[in-house]
Amino acid sequence: MRIITRGDLDGLTSSALITSVEQIDAMELVHPKDMQDGRVNVTGSDIIVNLPYHPACGMWFDHHQGIEGGPAPTNYKGRYGVAPSASRLVFEHYSERFPALEKFGELVSETDRIDSAQLTLEDILRPKRYVLLSYTLDPRTGLGGPFRSYFAHLLNWIKVQPINEVLRMPEVKERTDSILANEKKFERELKRHSKLDGNVVITDFRRLAERPVGNRFLVYALYPEANVWANVFRAHDPNLVVISLGHSILNRTCTVDVGQLLAGYGGGGHRGAGTCQVAKTKAARVMKEIIEVLKEG
Repeated sequence: MRIITRGDLDGLTSSALITSVEQIDAMELVHPKDMQDGRVNVTGSDIIVNLPYHPACGMWFDHHQGIEGGPAPTNYKGRYGVAPSASRLVFEHYSERFPALEKFGELVSETDRIDSAQLTLEDILRPKRYVLLSYTLDPRTGLGGPFRSYFAHLLNWIKVQPINEVLRMPEVKERTDSILANEKKFERELKRHSKLDGNVVITDFRRLAERPVGNRFLVYALYPEANVWANVFRAHDPNLVVISLGHSILNRTCTVDVGQLLAGYGGGGHRGAGTCQVAKTKAARVMKEIIEVLKEG
């Protein structure tokens, strides 16, 4: 059997639970848009977690509503529904039959809190434990590096080691040290390249050769009057730019479904966060249109 999931803390926790009770031979980390667009080869021996449904899969667990999760299918094995994380659904599905999974209780609870962005100002400014670990898995942190091997190592460690020991592992410490060491620089770059337009804080990193490394939630602490963030930066393809949107986790008043909004530009996501890639020549027009919608909501 194979797990197909995304490479974030929710994917990690879900994988820790599933590999503890199922015979898993392989793991594939994919982007939700690739699953949504049918670019992932799926078979009946695959367990899809925290990603859009595929009718060929053997099992499916997801908690996203709207553009990413879509309407729930009527006949599938697994679990789908409103929950703070996919991990919570995996835990509920298996824990009654496998009470040993109770040892992951804190991990699942913290994943609930982090994946649903129920973070405090303290979590943002002084991240610790699971919050800090989650930043090393978030592609929007900008760390780069050999991610798949890092994820695989983390999966093995998180199943047997307490969180403080996991954070001491050299590979993990290297990443957390980089995040913490770059905090002030990241804050300076955020302020230098951001502006407030009504309820929208707009950050444009296109002039930078590389996106600065840092905590993506910091912008909400710096601009508490904003309820949504629009971040534009260079894509891997030099002819494209990435537009990333996210609801503020401190000012929760934005009513725009950003996943649905970005789907109109070939992107996707869910209600609170999403991305799209557009041609450099169209970026100014698309950004203008998106900002106008965000300001209305």
